[in-house]
Amino acid sequence: MGILSRMKAIFKSEVNAALDKAEDTEKMLNQTVLDMQEQLAKAKQQVAIAIADEKRLERSYLENQQLTEQWMDKAKLAVQKGNDELAKAALERKVEYENLATEYKKQWEAQKAAVEKLKVSLRDLERKVDEAKRQKDLLIARNKRAIAQKQIHQTMAGMATNAGVFNTFDRMKRKVEEQEARAEAAKEIAEETGDAKLEKQFAELGKSSIDDELAKLKSQMASGETPKAEDPELAKLKEEIKG
Repeated sequence: MGILSRMKAIFKSEVNAALDKAEDTEKMLNQTVLDMQEQLAKAKQQVAIAIADEKRLERSYLENQQLTEQWMDKAKLAVQKGNDELAKAALERKVEYENLATEYKKQWEAQKAAVEKLKVSLRDLERKVDEAKRQKDLLIARNKRAIAQKQIHQTMAGMATNAGVFNTFDRMKRKVEEQEARAEAAKEIAEETGDAKLEKQFAELGKSSIDDELAKLKSQMASGETPKAEDPELAKLKEEIKG
């Protein structure tokens, strides 16, 4: 294959591919059915014209056949009247119309046969158009379903191959969990240092003093001793500490 032939083939394939891509299946189906209906209407007109021609040829045949019979009757009448010359003239006219009738009959029969074939073709065309009209909506529905399925599969395939978005999501999830862990650790550290630690120590100290006082009270009661009254100043100091 020559260079020019190969370039021509490549150009043709690219044009066809572009046309296929730009072609709207639903619109093309609707337009095709409309074109079929238009062709059917034209075919009906042509068949109607052919039938009209057939009828015209039939009338011409019958008219010439009738004239043939009329001139035959006139020739008979001339013979009866003994006018042979007039009888010959009538026979000549009879022969002329008879020949015309024969020709018209041939044309009429040929046209009639052609019309019958046209009628068969027309019925076949009507059947195809009706079938196309019935299948059009089904084909449109099938095309839409195929396109939807293709888009779904392409989307799913893209999600399967593009693991980056899922990895990013998992990484962000781990980051959030890490931030939560750090916040919890910071909280624990804060509780172990500074004012919080001091407050905890004071709380523990106060708890230990009470425990000691309780133990002392129990010891005194066990030995029969009466607990001494607490120094007012010491009591006031405790109240200030509690406050």
